[in-house]
Amino acid sequence: MKKWTTERLQAFATADDLRISPFYSDGQTYGTPTWIWSVVVGEHLYVRAWNGQRSSWYHSAIDQRAGRIYLTGRTFQVGFRPVISEAELTTRIDNAYRQKYQDSAYVQPMLQAGPQSATVEILPA
Repeated sequence: MKKWTTERLQAFATADDLRISPFYSDGQTYGTPTWIWSVVVGEHLYVRAWNGQRSSWYHSAIDQRAGRIYLTGRTFQVGFRPVISEAELTTRIDNAYRQKYQDSAYVQPMLQAGPQSATVEILPA
């Protein structure tokens, strides 16, 4: 399994320009880029869907398991993996959101059950 480089993760940790484009159901056409928040925890890149599991990009990411992201001014082919709810990991991801987006009024809603249940790990393809 491929991993993000340390340098790339360091850049991702401070970047605020992630746009996600999972494949549509045909498995070939990229979805419309959706801007979302991202966080790095350990050696992993995570995102959450604001509207929880009702989010259309979330459904595409989970169903297709692949697509691309735009981050740090670059395009990356990626895979998507749903994050199974685990208390310790959820807390670590919550803390990363709090730290990175502490000045935003929108951070608290991202720490609620809906977005937590729609956490996705982004993997390099």
